[in-house]
Amino acid sequence: MSCSYAVSNSHAFSLPSSIFCNKESLALSLPLLTTSSSCSSPSSPSSPFQFLLPKPPPENGFSASASALSPSSSSSSSVLNRKRPARLDIPDASSFIVEVPVLLQPRAAERDVVEVEGNMFSVYCKRGRREHMEDRYSAAVDLHGEPKQAFFGIFDGHGGTKASEFAARNLEKYVLEEVVRRDDIDIEDAVKCGYLNTDSDFLQEDLHGGSCCVTALIRNGNLIVSNAGDCRAVISRGGVAEALTSDHRPSREDERDRIETQGGYVDICHGVWRIQGSLAVSRGIGDRHLKQWVIAEPETKVLRIESQHDLLILASDGLWEKVSNQEAVDIARPFCVENNRQQPMLACKKLVDLSVSRGSLDDISVMIINLQKYI
Repeated sequence: MSCSYAVSNSHAFSLPSSIFCNKESLALSLPLLTTSSSCSSPSSPSSPFQFLLPKPPPENGFSASASALSPSSSSSSSVLNRKRPARLDIPDASSFIVEVPVLLQPRAAERDVVEVEGNMFSVYCKRGRREHMEDRYSAAVDLHGEPKQAFFGIFDGHGGTKASEFAARNLEKYVLEEVVRRDDIDIEDAVKCGYLNTDSDFLQEDLHGGSCCVTALIRNGNLIVSNAGDCRAVISRGGVAEALTSDHRPSREDERDRIETQGGYVDICHGVWRIQGSLAVSRGIGDRHLKQWVIAEPETKVLRIESQHDLLILASDGLWEKVSNQEAVDIARPFCVENNRQQPMLACKKLVDLSVSRGSLDDISVMIINLQKYI
């Protein structure tokens, strides 16, 4: 049994009250409904319901005419003679279900920490407050089949990971190409060309961001250390720390003079010296928007590896902002030199943890290289 009703007091469907208190009638046609009772009597004008009862269809198979529903009212006939509205096809709700793919997030250990213990070196990198870790590293031992030749690097990216990733993949190749081509003559200039070629190729890729670099090339008993930016190399001479690089920052007088001579300006923003009010380092790979002042030319130092050279620490500024050179050597040396069971990875972790405990929010990367094996 099917029925329909009209609510007289509804905000969405309001009809004159007279329709409920006279002999005129209104019928709402629904599928299978062919007749209706008349309006409620005048004595019950407030009745809100109108019941439509189904009637068996006539023999000819068509529904009853409007006049048969209400023969006494011409106005009702004009209403009921309207065409039946088109049938509404309401789709099944299941057709609107949208499957949302489940994105598998990398594990926290993969995203936040890099831990590698290789032959003659260990490296530990930990993400700071950034969403993604921008530090990268490179390590290549047994170069050209020579067990006492190696290349190591720490790359501290800013403005994304593109520059640090590019440098970590390519700087070693470009430097070695220049060194071999020159047959180890004027090796400082060879390293310089390797850095500049890496920078030039990165800029041609139309990529953004930049990266500070510190690298160590061990070749023919020599240690060639280079840097562009504020990554630093510190060597231990029998337990005494010595910085082999100098940080490239706008606060350095010679760097500030170079920048201002080339038309740039250096000022202090919230206590930090910055170029054009933006970048806090004055050399590095990339940084195309500041390339006029942020050069990729490294400073290089060459020394002969000797017996008193215990270890070499390469690290990003996330460590050196909170830990002094001598502190780093004092912490690392017992795990790498003074202990028969060497644990350089544990030394890397202790240095990173110390920096974090002192409030570092930056990415921190530490690499320790055992120089005794290269004598």
